[in-house]
Amino acid sequence: MKRHIFNRVIGLAAGTVVFGAISACGGAGGGGLDVADGGIRGTGSSVGPVSGFGSVFVNGVEFSTDRTVAGDDGISQESRLVVGMILRVDGDWRDTGLGDADAVEYDDTLRGAMQVLTPWDPVTKTATVQILGQTVRIDSQTVVKGKLVENFANGDFVRMSGWRLPNGEFRASYIGLRTQSNSDDFDELNEVELEGVISNLTGTEFQIGPQLVNYTAATFDGLTQADLADGVSVEVEGSLSAGTFMAQEIRPDDSRRYLPGTEDDIEFVGPVSVAFNQSIQSFTANGIKVLVNSGTQFDGLAGPNDLVAGILVQVEGVFEADGSVTAEEIELREAESEIKGGPAEQFDYSKQQLSLGGVLVQITPLTIITDEDDIRLSLVDLESNNELEIGGIERIGDGGQVFLEALKIELEDEAPEGKFELVGRIAEMVNDRIQVLGVDLYIVTDTDFDRTSRSQLQQQFDDGERPLVEVEYEFVGTRYVIDEIELEENDDD
Repeated sequence: MKRHIFNRVIGLAAGTVVFGAISACGGAGGGGLDVADGGIRGTGSSVGPVSGFGSVFVNGVEFSTDRTVAGDDGISQESRLVVGMILRVDGDWRDTGLGDADAVEYDDTLRGAMQVLTPWDPVTKTATVQILGQTVRIDSQTVVKGKLVENFANGDFVRMSGWRLPNGEFRASYIGLRTQSNSDDFDELNEVELEGVISNLTGTEFQIGPQLVNYTAATFDGLTQADLADGVSVEVEGSLSAGTFMAQEIRPDDSRRYLPGTEDDIEFVGPVSVAFNQSIQSFTANGIKVLVNSGTQFDGLAGPNDLVAGILVQVEGVFEADGSVTAEEIELREAESEIKGGPAEQFDYSKQQLSLGGVLVQITPLTIITDEDDIRLSLVDLESNNELEIGGIERIGDGGQVFLEALKIELEDEAPEGKFELVGRIAEMVNDRIQVLGVDLYIVTDTDFDRTSRSQLQQQFDDGERPLVEVEYEFVGTRYVIDEIELEENDDD
């Protein structure tokens, strides 16, 4: 059985459709489903990947803008932004899912020629590349534009927007191929950008990883030459000359986008770098110490102990005097479940829902909808006879209805074969019936148990666990029948 779900990348050009704000209390169109929206009202800074336009959606909020973007990466207009790029928006947002932007800022994290370290894996659907010597992880949350990720090649010139991890590597939110025909305002593809920690500093040069940087002609923004020292993290823009990075401008690294503005409120997305510590009631994400208290709300997480290293979360809170943030709300932003197959059925445009393989799918302002050919799609486009692959978060509505809150939907080129694949946790297991993502699935004589057994699954469930399983199934007669089932944790292929 192929592993389609976890650590997968949507290897396609970015596209999106977004819908009106959905109430977290009332649900979509009165459907009673708790789904992500704009969160708590605030005035301050919102930092996260773009999920759509109209004017611009960041962290589930539709911000009205004046269409301009601050930054010097060739993107001065909102029309040049791409889904997945990480923005900082200063302004205000409301619990209706609407907001007003006073300023929008974008800055590439890395820009330059790539080297492919680990090619796209068709099973795990992950890849690892280097850009100017910096290692970049492409995973299930990455949006890829301009080229299918399986076709990445050494020397491809790309721009990357992402988060730096504690080990110095990067997790990509967006990575896009740049060619002479789509090079924005840049005169040449030799205009590069690098972020990382300084080492081997001299009066004229330093290194970031293996890359040698000459800074004799550089200007400084937000710091001075005296601030340069081994161990300091900086961002450098310039050009390459005979393999040496000739710096034109040096400034603080991307952590500056998480600094307080004129207001104390902030919402941001990023991977947890230091897991929740119960003794000090805090965790770390994007270099920010996040404080958790009895008033902190959790969405998609059972509680603070679910805040383990590596998961992607959205935090909304208030800056304290020491630069830490007291969290008012913490929301999971990691795709943990998936359904694949087709065609989709039971479209409800008023509630922004569809059904696939018996799984109820809810679309929100965070949902990105794409095909494999760099085309943005709308909900109506999914009423085709092609397969869909949907990654998201398992939720339970006010009335107890289970649904998949979609983070990404990909319309594939393949025609459906009448079978479905999903990953999710077993919620019920009674006799021959198990329930996953709200769908009743039945074990039959021909069901194949891969590296597990029916008794093992039953024992885990009886012990209070909710085993995470991958299931291939089809509709036979009047019910969904399991062809193959395996424990996802045991899948090391």
